Amino acid sequence: MSSTPITPQPNVTELEISFGFWAVIVLTGAGAGLAGGLLMRLLRVVQHLSYSYPSGDFLHGVERVSGQHRVIVMVLAGLVAASVLYAMKRFGIESGGSLPDAVWKRSGKMPTAATLIRSFLSIITVGMGVALGREGALKDTGGVVANKLSDWFGMTPAQRRLLVACGAGAGMAAAYNVPLGGALFAAEVLLGSLSLATVLPAFVASFTGVAVSWLLLPNKPAYVVPVLQVSHSLILWSVLAGPLIGFLSIGYVRGIGWAQTHKPKGWQVIVLPLVIFTALGLAAIKFPQLLGNGKNIVQLTFFNQIGVGLLCWLIVLRPLATLLCLRSGAPGGLFTPTMTLGAMVGDGMGRLWNHVAAGNEVASYALIGSAAFLAAATLGPLSSAVFLLELTRHADPLMVPLLIATAGATVTARRYTVHSIYSIE
Repeated sequence: MSSTPITPQPNVTELEISFGFWAVIVLTGAGAGLAGGLLMRLLRVVQHLSYSYPSGDFLHGVERVSGQHRVIVMVLAGLVAASVLYAMKRFGIESGGSLPDAVWKRSGKMPTAATLIRSFLSIITVGMGVALGREGALKDTGGVVANKLSDWFGMTPAQRRLLVACGAGAGMAAAYNVPLGGALFAAEVLLGSLSLATVLPAFVASFTGVAVSWLLLPNKPAYVVPVLQVSHSLILWSVLAGPLIGFLSIGYVRGIGWAQTHKPKGWQVIVLPLVIFTALGLAAIKFPQLLGNGKNIVQLTFFNQIGVGLLCWLIVLRPLATLLCLRSGAPGGLFTPTMTLGAMVGDGMGRLWNHVAAGNEVASYALIGSAAFLAAATLGPLSSAVFLLELTRHADPLMVPLLIATAGATVTARRYTVHSIYSIE
């Protein structure tokens, strides 16, 4: 095994350059991308079957069916989740902790069977309408791919840790078609380092994963945004809004911590998913926007298509739905639900600001708010900013206010907490 010499340049640390290691990195990215593409296909099949719509987006399909239909689907989702979680407990298939926990505390070791079962359960229940994110399953599956490859090729604990983080980043990249964002998520959030030794493997894995996922998924941005322009009033808004968004994120992160530490035990494993998902279905009779990961709500905020009254309700009910679904013990991601809350908060704050200094598109406020809230909640400002650029591909004019708000939100959140949505327990 050879490595480059350490140089006086701080980011140039020891870099693994052996052929075998880089071959495993490429295989990790390819495996994560293929698994991600297949899981996304499964998600869409479940969505279309659950709400009987041939085309269009998820929210459109949910709105087309009756309130009774929504309740029935969510009751079924509760039964599925309760049955699988009980079976895992009954047969001793332990979850083994979260993916961040595996990277930070167990040198990347992950239980294969438990992780894959929970990933499939996550995709199925999210497809049926559970208010959690789809990326959790893709991140975990990418991590499992890397973990198994590490076993097969005899990787060291340090290499396994790096590979699992890169596999998770590649899974994230495949979920949203964000190769650079996925790589930076792996390096910044999971590994906590932007040195060459972490960034280059993360880049290779994520870019490979996205390229492979294109065999099954379309190569297009996740969100459509109007033409946006920067202004002095928007920059001033970003200066003021950033810290406020940071404060709001602290409460959200603590709520996630409450849900994580109060997951069901014993008989609650069967009862809570059924009760909570049924309650979500009943709430969805009046608010169908509560179902799913929230992607369609973000799109609506980008075109100012949510009324003020509905926006106020959703700012309260959407995070509550996510926290309760997490409390039920159901597996799922937090990326899109967090981004959704940020977009709605930015939308609401922007509408108020337009009474002071009119002239900015509401989409600008929503986009900046989503990036800032995501950055504060994950404590990953760089990856969060890049995510929004890649998810929309047309947010470049907002770079300055976006970075200002992101920095303000992250500094404020970090001032009062050391936890993110991925580390709090």
